[in-house]
Parts: sequence; structure tokens; C-alpha cells
Amino acid sequence: MKLFLKGERCYTDKCAFERRSYPPGQHGQAQMRAKRSDYGIRLREKQKVKRIYGVSEKQFSRYFERADRMRGQTGHNLLQLLERRLDNVVYRLGFAASRMQARQMVAHGLFLVNGRPVDIPSYQVKVGDVIELKEKYRQNQEILDNLEAVIRRGIPQWLELDKDNFKGKVKALPTREDITMPIQEQLIVEFYSR
Repeated sequence: MKLFLKGERCYTDKCAFERRSYPPGQHGQAQMRAKRSDYGIRLREKQKVKRIYGVSEKQFSRYFERADRMRGQTGHNLLQLLERRLDNVVYRLGFAASRMQARQMVAHGLFLVNGRPVDIPSYQVKVGDVIELKEKYRQNQEILDNLEAVIRRGIPQWLELDKDNFKGKVKALPTREDITMPIQEQLIVEFYSR
């Protein structure tokens, strides 16, 4: 499945998934024929979401435990926690071409949250938080190109972007409808509750 991990490249013909839709190697095509078990299907879904958001196994299981303790549906809570990560918000606002690039930008301290520097990619944003690019990075050509390319990808309704001032604001918490990736969170819940 195409996970859009490589930024702009995934929207062009250069995307590896467009060239070959099976795993690399001698037995790549043979794997496509093998029927997966129920456990395998649930594990694959968990691994897919883990890779989309770029979190480790330990972080992911902690997010699941937190989501399980929250009110409401565990699967929706899990996706909401993952969407509210600062590196994901930076990516969604269009400052970065991919979540990996956004993580690196946050870790290098390019952003302010409510006027204070934050260099923790897993920082959970709240409603009303203002994410702002530091003054000295506003002329960076790569960031300017990323902001131009965000139009094709689109900005979710729960975020608001002020391109001229290099600011973004969290208007509301993300809902399940705001998450457009093909994720079946129920399979992840079933994986952890076995």
C-alpha cells in the first residue's frame, strides 16, 4: 500500500510504488499470493500506522494505552493522539514535505509553540496552540517550496494556516473524518486486545 512516506516524490511517476507494487527481492511476487492469517492482517495494520507516523514500537504501545484510558472509542482516540503530535501538525500545515522531514525540523528547533521554542517531535498540541516558524528560517527556499506544494495536499479543517506570517493554529481536535489515510483502527484495537 502506498503510504506517502517520501513527500512530493509520492505524487509523481518516480514513486517506487508506481513502478512495482510488490516487495523487492527474489520472492517478492510469491509473497503476494500467500494468504495472511487474522493475526498477520492485524499486525500489518499496526505496522502500517506506526510507519506512517514514524513512531517506535514502545511509543506506539504507550499511545495505545493512553487512548484506551481515554473516554470514547479507543481507535479514534489513538488516531487523534497521533495526529496531535507536533511533527505531524508541522507536516499537515505544509512546512515540511514529509513527516520525517517535519520531525527533523522540529528536533532542530525551527518552530515556536505559543511563542516558546519546542524541539520535541512528540509534543501534543492543544486547541488554540499557535505553531510558528522562527524568524531566521523564513527565507529558507525548501520551506517556501513546501508551503507552495501544500495546496495539492490540502490542509485539514482542524488546522488553520497563515502563510504570510508562517503561522498555523489548532482550531479544534481532529476527528476521524479529518484523517484521510486508509487506516482501519479497529484492527489495531483487536491486535492489542488479544
